[in-house]
Amino acid sequence: MNDQTKFYESKLAYEMDPADLFDALENQENIVVIDARQSFGYEKEHIPTAINFPHREMTTESTQHLDKEKTYICYCDGIGCNASTKGALKMAKLGFKVKELIGGIEWWKFDGYATQGTNPTGGSLIKCAC
Repeated sequence: MNDQTKFYESKLAYEMDPADLFDALENQENIVVIDARQSFGYEKEHIPTAINFPHREMTTESTQHLDKEKTYICYCDGIGCNASTKGALKMAKLGFKVKELIGGIEWWKFDGYATQGTNPTGGSLIKCAC
């Protein structure tokens, strides 16, 4: 395997795009979506099924109830925000399997997927497995 192949395989092992996330949610894969922003952003608008877990609050103690068999998908606002990267790094350091949603909630909406919250957007609805 050449370096270029390794690079792209590694990249896909740690990132996913909105279409991949939508498919994973629809197929009820073993994932948890984490909105790593502060609560006011989550309350305004978030990806359906996502939990709000601001990256600043991620510690050994605050994550002890989470299932390490699941993969955690971290997201934030988008390209101008790095809360998802900070959250993914913290979760990985704590021993969790993590991927980052590229483009965040902005690209999620750009691809036509719905959001929930006090200011939701329409789009493709996700069946909540809650």
